Amino acid sequence: MEEFLRILTQSVGELLAPATAAYALAAIGLNLHFGYTGLLNMGQAGFMLLGAYGFGITVIAGGPFWLGLLVAIAAGVLFGLLLGLPTLQLRGDYLAIVTISAAEIIRWFGRSTIWQEWTGGASGLQGRDYKDAFQTLSPLPEGRFALGPFEYINTGSDSWWTRIFAWGVVALVLLFVWLITRSPWGRVLKGIREDEDAVRALGKNVYSYKLQALVIGGAIGALGGVVFALPSAIAPDSMGRTMTFFVWTVLLLGGAATVFGPVLGSMIFFAAYMFMRTGMRALAENTPVGEVISTTNVEQIGGMLVGITLMVLVIFRPQGILGNKKELAFNVR
Repeated sequence: MEEFLRILTQSVGELLAPATAAYALAAIGLNLHFGYTGLLNMGQAGFMLLGAYGFGITVIAGGPFWLGLLVAIAAGVLFGLLLGLPTLQLRGDYLAIVTISAAEIIRWFGRSTIWQEWTGGASGLQGRDYKDAFQTLSPLPEGRFALGPFEYINTGSDSWWTRIFAWGVVALVLLFVWLITRSPWGRVLKGIREDEDAVRALGKNVYSYKLQALVIGGAIGALGGVVFALPSAIAPDSMGRTMTFFVWTVLLLGGAATVFGPVLGSMIFFAAYMFMRTGMRALAENTPVGEVISTTNVEQIGGMLVGITLMVLVIFRPQGILGNKKELAFNVR
């Protein structure tokens, strides 16, 4: 029983973890692409990695925290323009190929020794080199604080301050997306998703609207990369295809084309993922299950179960938890 409570507490703690907030931000950006506009972006991790690099390199070079944040957003905007300008007049599946390829290029760019002075190569950038600029902004006193079973230091990598900042950014971005998707601009995006030829016949510049959605969603993804890097480090291999795969799962679980779907999906996904991994690890260590599943295989089995979950979602409930099935009755172009 005690072991079960420990696993449960650890899993519930994931609801407010900074990484959960980072994935929520990435999924909000992807929601603007796919859920509202119908753009198939399979490279959201590339936006996140580029944002993290923009932030980390700026701060390490001596820039203040807020400048690093602006550079990260600018990197997401620039990447969106570079991807969107030549591809958004093509079919949706071409955009998917281009975005997944571009994300891989960014990752290999980060791993390359040619740029190692700036990116740290395959090892990436160490968190201790850029975290001080963020942690010195903390208004919280030194020490620890406990809220029920959850106790963290006030300021540091895995701290209350990091959680407050991360979820504060999520709240601001949610408000921003809620406002723009209810504006005439947002209604045009939904029209493009449903039938872009009809929107074009009304005199709207479909290409321009798609490009704007790709850039804004990419900038939000870049912010997600910054939040992801704040409590840890910037490692190119931790922000690759698997990350994009998780972001898609989060979005489809919560519900595409909904404001709160990405946040709900991220919280449920990471709480369940932690419960599954720690539960399997405990079973492997303390029961005969360990003869079949060793602790070293827990991560691989967890990844396979996430893949199965994504397949089941797409087949049986493509609208996710909060979504409306009619919202997904469109042709991606």
